[in-house]
Amino acid sequence: MHLTTPKEQPRDDFQLRSVLETAHLRSILETVPDAMIVIDEGGRIISFSSAAERMFGFNERELLGENVSTLMPSPDRERHDNYLSRYYATGTRRIIGIGRLTTARRRDGATFPIHLHIGEARFGDQRVFTGFIQDLTEREATERELHNVQSELAHVSRLADMGTLATSIAHELNQPLTAIANYVETARDMLENPDTETLAMIREALDECAQQSLRAGEIVRRLRDFMSRGDTERRVEGLSRLVSEASALALLGSADAGLEVEVHLDPAAEYVIVNRIQIQQVLMNLIRNAIEAMASSPSRQLVVSSRKMPDGMVKVSVSDSGPGLAPEVAENLFQPFVTTKADGMGIGLSICQSIVRAHEGKIWADPSQLGGVAFQFTIIDAGGQDNG
Repeated sequence: MHLTTPKEQPRDDFQLRSVLETAHLRSILETVPDAMIVIDEGGRIISFSSAAERMFGFNERELLGENVSTLMPSPDRERHDNYLSRYYATGTRRIIGIGRLTTARRRDGATFPIHLHIGEARFGDQRVFTGFIQDLTEREATERELHNVQSELAHVSRLADMGTLATSIAHELNQPLTAIANYVETARDMLENPDTETLAMIREALDECAQQSLRAGEIVRRLRDFMSRGDTERRVEGLSRLVSEASALALLGSADAGLEVEVHLDPAAEYVIVNRIQIQQVLMNLIRNAIEAMASSPSRQLVVSSRKMPDGMVKVSVSDSGPGLAPEVAENLFQPFVTTKADGMGIGLSICQSIVRAHEGKIWADPSQLGGVAFQFTIIDAGGQDNG
């Protein structure tokens, strides 16, 4: 007969508690509506929810122990470990506990827009990070709202000056309006299971709605100032974040099946002097144009890149594998009302040119190595400054 020693009993209790805690965690992971990924301090995946499996196309068994950067497009994939190291060294939170709009990568390589919120927890001297991910392409109601807004505002004016202003407002306001619609739809869906954790996430979504509403007001003010004075309020911004957020916004409402998006940014030209909202608008317009141009192409490749220039500028390129430009269109590409779209007003590129010129840069188009068009523009290099 085996007698349990005093030392063995606590170990058995601990093992039982561990099993129960693991089962409890698993039950939570199976019911959370958003994708939920847990990683350790080294960025390795230790839990991958069913919703995450459906979202990314991976089975949990395939990813356990793998670096979470597997689910990220460039340049975040290559920089993720540095993000963690910088956080451990400085304690400065740039995403954790804040949330942000960015992009993720499915198993088939397709890039899609997400809202990412990361929480941190400690277990003794170890810590884990839990990411809640919302796939913004799944919000059909948001896409309908986006299309309605674009349709209504596109008919405000056909006159050159007034039309340019109205379309500027439409393009600019689509960003916060789309974000607000996504957060409201998410909050509504979460109310079906209003537990404590879900209510906390709903409050965060409503806080984001309030922030995006303020951003919409700021856009109107800045557009008014831009049109009246012809200058822009600029500051040092990180180019990688500008590109990441603009890419996510541009992918909203697009049929992204089979679309391959790559980002190659020059690390020597990370910081630029810009008006963040206006340059994001330029990026979003160019990316959306590229996606629409490739709609009928057998290969749909989109590459966003940057390069430090010797004249104190940074060149940003948006290249596609579409059919290219007809000569008659290329000659007057940045003139108002020049378009290849049946229902387009043809002033999006004119707006981009006005914004880039106000930033003391220039914008042009070249044939792309991918077979389509490479739109390129320059902005002022901040010389390696960091705005914190």
